[in-house]
Amino acid sequence: MDKIAIIISVIDPAGLNMKSQLIERYPFEKTGDLFEGKDVLSCTVGTCDVRIYTVSKESIYNEDIDKEIDADLFIFMTKHESKNNIHSLTCHAPGNWSKAQFGGKDFELCIAPALLLKECLRRQVEFAVELGIEYEITTECTHHGPFLEKPVFFIEIGSSMEQFLDKKAGLINTTVIMDLVEHVIAKPADRETYRVALGIGGLHHCHNFKKLMIEEDIAIGHVCPKYQVENLTSEMIEQAIERTDETVDLIIVDWKGLGEHKEKVREICDSINEKMGIEWVKIKDL
Repeated sequence: MDKIAIIISVIDPAGLNMKSQLIERYPFEKTGDLFEGKDVLSCTVGTCDVRIYTVSKESIYNEDIDKEIDADLFIFMTKHESKNNIHSLTCHAPGNWSKAQFGGKDFELCIAPALLLKECLRRQVEFAVELGIEYEITTECTHHGPFLEKPVFFIEIGSSMEQFLDKKAGLINTTVIMDLVEHVIAKPADRETYRVALGIGGLHHCHNFKKLMIEEDIAIGHVCPKYQVENLTSEMIEQAIERTDETVDLIIVDWKGLGEHKEKVREICDSINEKMGIEWVKIKDL
């Protein structure tokens, strides 16, 4: 049985909104166990044991929580903060391309489940349309902590208190996760197959990569944005490839979104192709 851990911080209003939606709409029950003094809740979905753990610290600082919780997949349900206060629903893999400023470890990426990120994003778009909610749906680059050694991703509501507490937004993300568990995770034989990729370039909110995830047969795990390319090395690209849950088929470069770093990225990608046999392609050439 697959073990799935949903992690929600007691100080995260968006996380608590989603937790209340999970408890209200699905048959979660107390297991009798405590984690950090709080009840652990469990719900069986097909072949999956889904458990909710409520933590005391902000989600991004729960380093090595996979050493304390026995699970195959970790999902952090959190708020997403933005200076522009855009109404948004997002998902992404955690990790740090350079120094760790917001949790995690310096130059360490987590294991990104590319297939689940694609299916998560597709469902966010689909369910938002069904509920008539006008939020920007997007994926983000790889950023912030915590550091784990098990597959992990974040699903978020942004970007102000009004949205954090929005019941419809909470309903979309909780429905997305439980649908993902029931129809994708619990049924591996029925999963669609995609080309799995690593993304380089573009903005923090990966609009060009999102378009590929929605419209093409491509699942993207880690994304290194333009503002981190100056820190990018062949070693970090190799790490991103190794720390994608699936086998990476290609590297996709947002060429226009590289600015002055085009030749550096070309040299790195060429070296990866020579060493690992993984081709790279510009978005426009797909």
